Amino acid sequence: MAIKRIRMITRLDELAPEQWDRVANPDGAPFDPFLSWDFLDALERSGSAVEETGWGPRHLIAEDEAGAVTGALPLYLKGHSQGEYVFDHAWADAFERGGGRYYPKLVTAIPFTPVTGRRVLAGEPQIRAALIDAARHVADEWNVSSWHVLFPETVQRAEMEAAGLLARCDVQYVWENNGYAAYEDFLADLSSRKRKALKKERAAAHGGLEIVRLTGAQITEEHWDVFFECYQDTGARKWGHPYLNRAFFTLIGERMAGRVLMVMARREGRWIAAALNFIGSDALYGRYWGCLEERDSLHFELCYHQAVEFAIERGLARVEAGAQGHHKLARGYRPRPVWSAHHLSSGNFKRAVKDYLDREREAVTGEIAAMEAESPFRKQG
Repeated sequence: MAIKRIRMITRLDELAPEQWDRVANPDGAPFDPFLSWDFLDALERSGSAVEETGWGPRHLIAEDEAGAVTGALPLYLKGHSQGEYVFDHAWADAFERGGGRYYPKLVTAIPFTPVTGRRVLAGEPQIRAALIDAARHVADEWNVSSWHVLFPETVQRAEMEAAGLLARCDVQYVWENNGYAAYEDFLADLSSRKRKALKKERAAAHGGLEIVRLTGAQITEEHWDVFFECYQDTGARKWGHPYLNRAFFTLIGERMAGRVLMVMARREGRWIAAALNFIGSDALYGRYWGCLEERDSLHFELCYHQAVEFAIERGLARVEAGAQGHHKLARGYRPRPVWSAHHLSSGNFKRAVKDYLDREREAVTGEIAAMEAESPFRKQG
């Protein structure tokens, strides 16, 4: 499939939704809610991921002779490293101590979303290669310090490495569905001690509370109001201020309610906590949680146990619970490597970073092996 040109757009709504979605979630590929036009446009339209917040859209679009979109690459010009979950602040400090200017930089990512997936949105390898080359060309032409691709899937990460980008490894925690027909089947795979601990934890969380799962038309603006109040509390404590605004969640509720699972807790008729998940075709993605009252083990119940139950009921292959959180291990989540890829403009800086990444990768591999030894699952043999 020939490419006539690759052009840049500064707002996703310069493309019709079907033009973007045809390459973002093509027929035959697992549906990724975060790549959809509805999700990415909601980030821009709400003012959450725009120039003013340090996420300037610069998306690359490949077109054929007839003007049809044959590929795309989400791209942002960033004035900081917030909301990425791949931490390069030390790189920025080192680059600027050496007399360089690290920001702005280019980033290919789903803003505020540490979920592995396709990042070069094209089925043809030659179109993906052309988009990767185009992004590198933009970085060099604009004389920015770097271009970073966050959480690419395995095949595309290998293509980026072949194009000269440096690969970086980190760890996340994923629950994997081993063909379970019911939650009790999952518990049966755990050691007796861990199984009893989870049952006790869940009983404590449920004490005096009503816990409900909502999706689709069941989610009203009242539920979004409660969720946003909870989200603001967590965001203020973790990041200083929440990344996403209320308008974003209104748009998600209007456009993607069928792809949303909200788990909420109520005490004596008052909502006190909420967790938000997105539903893909083969995975459940845990994203945000917050509470208005502190309750023992409620975070674990709403974010992890309820997600596992839902995934089993829906026949989903896994639950991805987001970045960080060693405590997820005891709830049956396994450590798994995740990746990023990095194009650095300075040769000396690139060599120094490569040496660092080689050592970091070895450490992460050892960390994953050590955490696997802590697994709550029954030991075989």
